[in-house]
Amino acid sequence: MKNLLVELFVEELPPKALKKLGEAFASVLSKSLQVQGLASEHSVATEYASPRRLAVHLTQVAPQAAEKQVSAKLMPVSVGLDAAGNPTPALLKKLAALGADASAVPTLQRAMDGKAEALFFASTVKGATLVEGLQKAIEEAIAKLPIPKVMTYQLQSDCELPGWTSVSFVRPAHGLVALHGTDVVPVQALGLRAGRQTQGHRFEARVSPVNVADADQYARILHEDGAVIARFADRRADIVRQLQAAAARVGNGVRPIEDEELLDEVTALVERPNVLVCSFEKQYLEVPQECLILTMKANQKYFPLLDAKGKLTHQFLVVSNISPADASAVIGGNERVVRPRLADAQFFFDQDRKKTLESRVESLSKVVYHNKLGTQGERTQRVTKIALALATAMDPALANDAVAAARLAKADLVTDMVGEFPELQGIMGGYYARHDGCSEDVAIAIEDHYKPRFAGDDLPRNRVALVVALADKLETLVGMFGIGNLPTGDKDPFALRRHALGVTRMLVERDLPLELHAIIATALPAFDDKIEDATAALVDFVYDRLSGALREQGYGAQEVDAVLALRPQRLGDVPKRLLAVRAFGALPESPALAAANKRIGNILKKTEDVDAHVSEVLLQEPAEKALYAAMQSVLPNAQAQWASGDYTASLQSLAALRAPVDAFFEDVMVNAEQLDLRLNRLGLLKSLHIAMNRVADLSKLAS
Repeated sequence: MKNLLVELFVEELPPKALKKLGEAFASVLSKSLQVQGLASEHSVATEYASPRRLAVHLTQVAPQAAEKQVSAKLMPVSVGLDAAGNPTPALLKKLAALGADASAVPTLQRAMDGKAEALFFASTVKGATLVEGLQKAIEEAIAKLPIPKVMTYQLQSDCELPGWTSVSFVRPAHGLVALHGTDVVPVQALGLRAGRQTQGHRFEARVSPVNVADADQYARILHEDGAVIARFADRRADIVRQLQAAAARVGNGVRPIEDEELLDEVTALVERPNVLVCSFEKQYLEVPQECLILTMKANQKYFPLLDAKGKLTHQFLVVSNISPADASAVIGGNERVVRPRLADAQFFFDQDRKKTLESRVESLSKVVYHNKLGTQGERTQRVTKIALALATAMDPALANDAVAAARLAKADLVTDMVGEFPELQGIMGGYYARHDGCSEDVAIAIEDHYKPRFAGDDLPRNRVALVVALADKLETLVGMFGIGNLPTGDKDPFALRRHALGVTRMLVERDLPLELHAIIATALPAFDDKIEDATAALVDFVYDRLSGALREQGYGAQEVDAVLALRPQRLGDVPKRLLAVRAFGALPESPALAAANKRIGNILKKTEDVDAHVSEVLLQEPAEKALYAAMQSVLPNAQAQWASGDYTASLQSLAALRAPVDAFFEDVMVNAEQLDLRLNRLGLLKSLHIAMNRVADLSKLAS
């Protein structure tokens, strides 16, 4: 047993995909070797991924897999053997195909296969050699790489066919290393033959090529001789350490901006990182910092430095791929590159402020939103109408600001800054609204109306912003459902799932005094006759998203199903209902009452509409009288607690009904022959069923 190393040396890989490519290459290759018996479940795989290589180091790999016993089904006994027990021609032909003859017939095993007895041939299969198994594993790993876009290129040597041969891979491959301990494993891939040589850093490698003598020396030799930190995680950690150290040298409590995606992308761009401190002219700090931060991150892959209060400073950090003794030329070059970017941002900001947001609203009528739903101008009118209706329902005092914010919310789409940086939509609208003299509530609403943009994002900061954000998301949901433009599979171009989650989060987390059906009904008139009424489908869609979100928050499936089965319209009540159900589920009476509730529901389903009415005169059996008396004692209090919003107390009050409910089902025949008795008992159960299911459908808690 020796350790194995496999490396593909390629041209620069797509940085945003590198981490996943490295993980997939190592995972698939190691699992393939395990399946073939060449590696064990105790083998440890270490993935390596740098801008120009994918590699994996796998411990405890055998030169050949162990032999294994296999049993092959041949055919039914009735087909393989004649009446005298002799092999039929069909059986002999099958055995010949497996390399056996008639002498193997006595060794065949019999076993039931379904309803018929079948013949099975047991044999010993020789284990795969490492060359065979690794060849298969490499081919499988390459085939299963999550390549964002395949590239086709030509090879002129080592081809299966003479002349030029096309190869398809993520980037042109130039080297293959396959070492089992110190031995080269003679495999091939992408027109390359395996060896022990690879390449180091383009400019700083100590030797070229880098010779890997042993699989276990790979990372060390590549670092020492090739000036490359091969492992993605190690390189990332080194960048984090250097960023923090550089910020500490700058002093004054500055810190690099936190951005995991940027950190991953930069890690995928460098082979041996070197963090340098650069700066730009302070005059650019007059531009909104979001603009400067975005252009530095998106275009240059720089790490802006923020002060202790979170404000952008005039200094930033660069992760260089070279480490010259005098870094002044590298620093100066990066400072020269960033300056035009910042100057463009300043120009856009100055130009945009020459026109008010109000003057830009008309231009939205020239921007197409959807061919069935019109322009952004028409959409703005719809959002404004919905915002007015929502504000009136929540608090009429919000109406004026909500209408003003909704009208201006999309105006920054036609500004130069948002045209250059679409990610700043809403944010720039807030800045321009303040410049135009709008109130702070309106400016915040314009800035926040896209929130929450993603899972875990902050909610809008004030009530005006909540109204406009709700109106914007409702307009999208109602409109898209109304024209039948629904998500399919993983395709959701208009982010309807995210919008639905945003609506539920605002209603739940801000406990807004709005009902789901009501706000959807509020949005419908804004579309006139452009859409169909798809309220039912949209409501189901919203509850599905809410159900998934609640389960991710740690609520049990039964708890969520019990609460959402009632389709509560005031979503702000849902957390209280869930806590009440959880507390009720912990009571010793809970299982029996949940089972009884399920039984009552099943009984009522089999009958036509029954009134929840009970005539005390028609109560005959002691058990039904006792249940009725207990209900008279318990239910008024439970009802009052439910009405006051104390759902936990309301459900716990019902625990007192366990004994009389159990006795009722033990001693009373519900479906009595006498019609008036039967209807009275059904009415009693109907009254109990209604009372028990005000907070949640307790039958969902029954196992």
